[in-house]
Amino acid sequence: MQVRNIDPAWIEATLTHPDRIQPNADSQGNTHYRKQIANFGDRWLRVIVNPTVDPQNVITLFFDRRLKS
Repeated sequence: MQVRNIDPAWIEATLTHPDRIQPNADSQGNTHYRKQIANFGDRWLRVIVNPTVDPQNVITLFFDRRLKS
């Protein structure tokens, strides 16, 4: 988070109020949550979560350069 300049509040907003959710988005069955972050140049934050464990684990998070506004 620190290296990528990602505010913890953005992560929380992405997980609680995502703009897009993609369940089973990859071969591991992870869920991808995406939210456009206005305070960071309207870039898209992607948070990848493993939903098969309890509590669910965040695998990784990053600003997705592939997504455009």
